[in-house]
Amino acid sequence: MSTELLLLEDVDNLGKAGDVVRVAPGYARNFLVPKGVAEPVTEAAKRRLAKLQAEREAARKAELEAAQKLAAGLKDAKVTIRAKVGEDGENLYGSVDAAQIAEGLKLVGFPEVEPSMVKLEENIKTIGTFDVEIKVHPDVAQVVKVWVVAE
Repeated sequence: MSTELLLLEDVDNLGKAGDVVRVAPGYARNFLVPKGVAEPVTEAAKRRLAKLQAEREAARKAELEAAQKLAAGLKDAKVTIRAKVGEDGENLYGSVDAAQIAEGLKLVGFPEVEPSMVKLEENIKTIGTFDVEIKVHPDVAQVVKVWVVAE
């Protein structure tokens, strides 16, 4: 025996929002329905799901537009980071990491950039000019010039 439900949200190993699934009655009664993740299949549930999907799509579009606007602003951004240099004049005592680059971007007018958005394969350990990718959205990224200079 199973219960038929309409998923309102994505559920791992079960389905995506909008799917009609068959589950054990206890799973439906004790977990899915009380958490608001699913509802019994009715016309009202289908209308509610359509409304939720429209709201989510509008939010996704607004988020994507904001990310594209930020990426367009970052296109010409340049960050200079001063760091202590060793005796050879080229290698840094420490390294420049994503947090320092994000802080540098905040100083030049991009407070939205978080260290998690800065994609470095490894920390910068020498002076010079580097192209660093800033991933502002899963679908939007922009490359920024970073100059690491001797302090």
